Amino acid sequence: MATLGIIDEELTEKFILGSGSGGQKINKTHSCVYLKHHPTGIEIKCQSSRSRELNRYHARRELCDELEERRLGRESKRRQQIEKIRRQKRRRSRRSKQKSVEDKRLLSRKKQLRKPPAREE
Repeated sequence: MATLGIIDEELTEKFILGSGSGGQKINKTHSCVYLKHHPTGIEIKCQSSRSRELNRYHARRELCDELEERRLGRESKRRQQIEKIRRQKRRRSRRSKQKSVEDKRLLSRKKQLRKPPAREE
């Protein structure tokens, strides 16, 4: 946080009632952390574990990641990972699919030629 210039006085921190799975313990304790960074207006809500202290840590780390992403833009590691996954999940073009099928057929023919000739009786 110090390298990004985040000061604790710029943050508003609240502990809110948890929700979701986890049973009675999570539903009656204020373990969900809400952070707001006033200069940028970024709001983070974190309830990744049952522990309040662990949630505080995760919320601050998430805030730092968000600030870094905004400052670096496309160069940030997180943004690059998201783009890489998006490219991997993107559907292939028709031409790419046709080329792939042609390559498979060619490989199949090669394998057919490797087989020993059938004996005639």
